[in-house]
Amino acid sequence: MNLPEGLLDEVAAWHPYPRAFVTVSGAHLYGFPSKDSDVDLRGMHLLPLTDVIGLETGRDTVSRMWDHHGVEADVVTHDLAKYCRLLLKRSGEVLEQVVSPLVVETSPLHEELRAMVPQVVSSRHAHHYLGFSSGQWRSYEKTGRLKPLLYTFRTLITGVHLMRTGEVQADLTVLAAEYAPPYVPELIEAKVVAEHGEPPAGVVDPERVTADIRALTARLEEERDRSSLPERPTCGREMHDLVVRTRLDGR
Repeated sequence: MNLPEGLLDEVAAWHPYPRAFVTVSGAHLYGFPSKDSDVDLRGMHLLPLTDVIGLETGRDTVSRMWDHHGVEADVVTHDLAKYCRLLLKRSGEVLEQVVSPLVVETSPLHEELRAMVPQVVSSRHAHHYLGFSSGQWRSYEKTGRLKPLLYTFRTLITGVHLMRTGEVQADLTVLAAEYAPPYVPELIEAKVVAEHGEPPAGVVDPERVTADIRALTARLEEERDRSSLPERPTCGREMHDLVVRTRLDGR
């Protein structure tokens, strides 16, 4: 995707640390950005060694949200060590950020992390997608808005696909044909027109949607239970060595 003009320059100007990578997340990654969607940038920064080994430590998370010429920009980066810990703690969110095809900044270190992803993925990542989808579903039940409904479908379907294949695929438009109910493409089309709108009239039957969400939730649990993925990541030592080497090299 094309970032709003000057956005990356503004990030580089205020961000206090070098960045190993920055990718686009949120609705753009999920395949249903609206014309007024936020631009969500996520990534990893590198604290200098002096900010790690001393009594005064650097910021392991840097974030900022602002209006960039009429577009809401939201940037969050974590330091290398924190990011690796999150990767090893079944965070599907950071997995999606690492492998996002919408790359803004990259580096050889980013490529090393991407290469480790098959060893990071585990059956325990299902817990992330079950928890995330549950929260989005509650939001939909409370507000009736289209966005949390699509997020519920997206997280459940991404989780099912991950448990079946080991592939991290966050784009609902890629997965919909195989996993989603037939009305989901119409919901995506409606979301593109209005970020905070309601599902189009006549497309969503409440009882059917509830049944479909329950069925996808049950399927994710079933796929988790029979998945051939390991229970935990298998690259903990390799990731530790990567952090140490990167710190000592001063990259």
